[in-house]
Amino acid sequence: MCIHMKEEKAKSVVLKGLCLLQRVIEKLEMSVVSNCLECIRMGKGNRMEASCLDLALEGERLCKAGDYRAGVSFFESAIQVGTEDLQILSAIYSQLGNAYFHLQEYNKALEYHRHDLTLTRTIGDELGEAKASGNLGNTLKLLGRYEEAVVCCQRHLDITRAVYDKVGQARALYNFGNVYHAKGKSLCWTGAEPGEFPEEARIALRKAAQYYEANLCLVKESGDRAAQGRTYGNLGNTYYLLGDFESAVAAHEKRLLIAKEFGDKSAERRAHCNLGNANIFLSQFDVAAGHYKRTLQLARLLKDRAVEAQACYSLGNTYTLLQDYERAIDYHLKHLVIAQDLNDRVGEGRAYWSLGNAHTALGNHEQAMYFAEKHLEVAKETGDKSGEVTARMNLSDLRLVVGLKSNPNIHPNIFRNTNTNSSALQITELEMASLLCQGAQNYSFFTESV
Repeated sequence: MCIHMKEEKAKSVVLKGLCLLQRVIEKLEMSVVSNCLECIRMGKGNRMEASCLDLALEGERLCKAGDYRAGVSFFESAIQVGTEDLQILSAIYSQLGNAYFHLQEYNKALEYHRHDLTLTRTIGDELGEAKASGNLGNTLKLLGRYEEAVVCCQRHLDITRAVYDKVGQARALYNFGNVYHAKGKSLCWTGAEPGEFPEEARIALRKAAQYYEANLCLVKESGDRAAQGRTYGNLGNTYYLLGDFESAVAAHEKRLLIAKEFGDKSAERRAHCNLGNANIFLSQFDVAAGHYKRTLQLARLLKDRAVEAQACYSLGNTYTLLQDYERAIDYHLKHLVIAQDLNDRVGEGRAYWSLGNAHTALGNHEQAMYFAEKHLEVAKETGDKSGEVTARMNLSDLRLVVGLKSNPNIHPNIFRNTNTNSSALQITELEMASLLCQGAQNYSFFTESV
C-alpha cells in the first residue's frame, strides 16, 4: 500500500512537471524543447535527454532576455551532455549560431550554422536545410563573402519554391536583396556621390532592388505589414545609392507610414532621416529641414545622443544651403556640444569646419579663423589629411582677408563678396549635400536592420 501510494505520488509529480514544462514551452515556442518533450512522452527520453532539455530551456530563456553570452554557455553544455535525436541537435546548433550572430562573433556563428546545415541534410529535413542556408547566407554577408552568401540564398529560395512555402520564399528574397545591397555598398568609392558609383556597385544595387521588389509582391499578398515596412526601408536606401532620389522618397514615405501604424519610433526616426537625405539631393531643402527636425525630436524622445548630434549637423548644413546662416550656426553649435560630450573628435572636426563656413558667409572672419584653426587641430590629431588641407586653405584665405581689412589704405570695394570669391571658401550645393550625408554616416548607417 505504501509502495503504491509512493508510485501514485511519483506519477503525480511527473505529470505536474510535464504540465509545467508544457506551459513553459508554449510561452517560449521552442522547437528544441518541443522535440525533447515529445521524446519523453513517447517513453524515449532518459536522463540524458532531460538534462539536454533543461540546459536548452535555460539557454533559450537567457537569449530571449538578451543575455546571449550566458545563453551560449548553456547551449554548449547541452551539446556536451549530448542527445541521440539529430533534429534536436540541429535545432540547438541553429540557436547557437543565432546567439553568436547577435554577439557579432560571425565566424563562430558560421561554424554552428554549418553544423546545422550538415545535420538537416543528413536527416532529409528540407525546411530545416532552407532555414540553415538562409542563416548561413546572412552570416557570410556580414563577413563580406558575398559570392558564397549568394549560393546559400539561392539554395534557400530553391527549397522554399519547391515546397510552395510563400513565407520562406519572401524571407529568401529579402535575404538576397540584403546580400546585394551590402555588396553594392562595399564597392562604393569613399566620397563619391550617390548615383556616381562604379558600374559593378550599380549592378549589385540594381539586383538588390529587384529582389526587394519581388519580396514586396509576396509580403503584400500575405498582408505582412511589418515585413513590408522593412523592405520599403531597404528599397529606399538602395534607390538612394543608385541616385534615384524620387523613388527613394516614395519608398521611405511608405516605410514612414507603416512605422507610424506600429508606433515604431526608431523606424519612424530612420525614415525621417532618410527622407531628409533624399530631399537634399532633390534640392527640396525646406522639406528636408522638416524631416531632420522630426528626426531630432524623435532622437531626443529615444534619448539617442549620437542620432541627436547627426540631426543637428544635418539641420546646420541644410540651413546653410538655405542661406540662413544664423540658424545654421545655432544647430552646428548644438552638434559641437554633443560631439564633445561623446568624445567624437571626427564629429567635432566637422562641426568646426561647418561653423567656419557659416561665419565666413556672414563676414565674421575673425570667428571663422578661430574655427578653422580648431578644425586644423582636430584634422591633425585624427589623421584627416583631406581635412587638414581644407583647413590650411581656409586659414590662408581668411588671414589674407583679415589682413586686408586691418590695412586702412586698401580700397573698401576689395572686401565685397570676399566670402564667395575664394576657391577655398566656396562650397557648392551638391558638395554640401554630400558632406551632409557623410556626416550622417559618421554616427550611424540609417538602413533598416536585417
